[in-house]
Amino acid sequence: MKDGKRTPEILLLPNILSLARVLLTPVFIWAAIRQRPWLTFGVFLLAGATDALDGFTARAFRLKSNLGLWLDPLGDKILLTAAFVVLTLPRLSVPNALPLWLTAICIGRDVLIALGSLVYISFRGKTVFPPTLAGKISTIAAVATLLAVLLANGLGTSPGWLKGLYILTAGLTSLSGLHYIVTGLRRFFRREGTPGA
Repeated sequence: MKDGKRTPEILLLPNILSLARVLLTPVFIWAAIRQRPWLTFGVFLLAGATDALDGFTARAFRLKSNLGLWLDPLGDKILLTAAFVVLTLPRLSVPNALPLWLTAICIGRDVLIALGSLVYISFRGKTVFPPTLAGKISTIAAVATLLAVLLANGLGTSPGWLKGLYILTAGLTSLSGLHYIVTGLRRFFRREGTPGA
């Protein structure tokens, strides 16, 4: 803050990085459509770097904001959803395409969480849903899977361990989705004034 003037939240560095992740998503899709595997890999890697940097800068320079609480996860979901859809299409993801069931599980979990959040907010009012450890672990697994597929496509190889990674990611995603459901229901039915509410 200088001279009593407050910097608009959208201009804070962490939020600029989150917004950059959103803007890189169309570039990622374009590179995939043009069948440029190494460019697709590089853009996804760069977008992923902004995810690590926005959280770091927010903590290191105390630049956390209300906008950042929404923009950061929104940027993540837009990028990851686009990546899962693109890499599931055999014509755009050669020689390795994600199995449809994995994409359905990963995107389905996010849709379920989003709908649950809307229901919660409509009945209980505005609130913040911090990410859980299970959610963070499943996201790391999802990103690792996407990077592995992109790298394998760039190398033109189809390693057998990719299938194991698919199963691991599906399992972790399913467990995190179940954890979010249980946690959300507990919060929803917890009485006002109850310790820990």
